[in-house]
Amino acid sequence: MSIPPGLPSDLHHYLQDARDAMLRTLDGLSEYDVRRPLTPTGTNLLGLVKHLTGVEVGYFLQSLGRPAPTLPWDEDGSVWDNGDLWARADESRSWVLDLYREAWTLSDAALAEVPLDTPAEPPWWPEATRRTTFGHLVVRVVAETAQHAGHAEILREGLDGQVGRDAAAFGEDAGFERLVADVQRAADAHR
Repeated sequence: MSIPPGLPSDLHHYLQDARDAMLRTLDGLSEYDVRRPLTPTGTNLLGLVKHLTGVEVGYFLQSLGRPAPTLPWDEDGSVWDNGDLWARADESRSWVLDLYREAWTLSDAALAEVPLDTPAEPPWWPEATRRTTFGHLVVRVVAETAQHAGHAEILREGLDGQVGRDAAAFGEDAGFERLVADVQRAADAHR
């Protein structure tokens, strides 16, 4: 499938970069580390992937009336109790990742086939604000995916020090040590 040139292609490029960054944060981690809460509010890496699966299914497929995979957390209503933000013990990493990749494939088909000015209606939005365009939703999904990928990269750095793909711009560990020392000195100046 080919994404039309111009804005749809640019949006897809940034979306795919964010998707890839999100999944890189899970590479090499144990089942425990991808699932455990890493913030006081329970944010966890596999839960972010599960959440983004629902984001793509909802905004790129359901909002356009396109065929979509069944999401158990939508079916049982647990999405409204944050059931999309963590993986239950019986939801394997491979199942979550496969479902996310299935959502990508279907979302990419929508990007290839649906003009950005096509009317779209997220069914869970209030009736008064429900009518929008596919383009608006695409921008929303690109932004949300990038935001969560950034969260995930910071969480991963806290787990084992692995940093995102742009780390090479800082050089080896000495580059980070110098940066951290500079940041600390600037903060100390305001004690």
